[in-house]
Amino acid sequence: MLMDVTRSVLVIVDVQEKLYPACLDPVETVDACCFLLKCANRLSVPAIVTEQYPKGLGHTSKPILDLLENAKDIADGGNVVRKNSFSCVIADGFIDKLEEIPGRDQVVIAGMETHVCVLQTVLDLIDRGREVFVVADAVTSRKQEDRIFGIERMRDAGAGIVTRESVMFEWLRVAGTPEFKELSALIR
Repeated sequence: MLMDVTRSVLVIVDVQEKLYPACLDPVETVDACCFLLKCANRLSVPAIVTEQYPKGLGHTSKPILDLLENAKDIADGGNVVRKNSFSCVIADGFIDKLEEIPGRDQVVIAGMETHVCVLQTVLDLIDRGREVFVVADAVTSRKQEDRIFGIERMRDAGAGIVTRESVMFEWLRVAGTPEFKELSALIR
């Protein structure tokens, strides 16, 4: 199954000020999430960002928020879901936000931590019949074994494991377009 630009939603899970510095490759993870958001913005793929307990962990990394279109709380009509649950799926407003975007049954997921919030969200989305793609080079945890086993468990549950370049090229589908020329510059 290929990722389809007209069926996809990008979800960035909990890349927050006080959490991401404690994780493996924090700068690379933020950069990968920004790459995905740039692609999503250019190709009109809706994006949702979540924040786990922002009172304690802070808000989403500024470079990500700067790229997020409609970076307001979901209660105010925006695309930021604040939560205390590990799974985004059981957070107030998350599923409602997904369902208000018609025809978007594929969820492309990046963020942290791979073995906690990302994993539980992926498993819950699969249980709800969504096609889920985990961007392996855009997820992280504090320990490498947690990242590795989280990815393996999601793959075993039926999630597609992809890279950010795979996302971009599958969303683009063809070369030579203005979108291709603009986005391919991101990987040079």
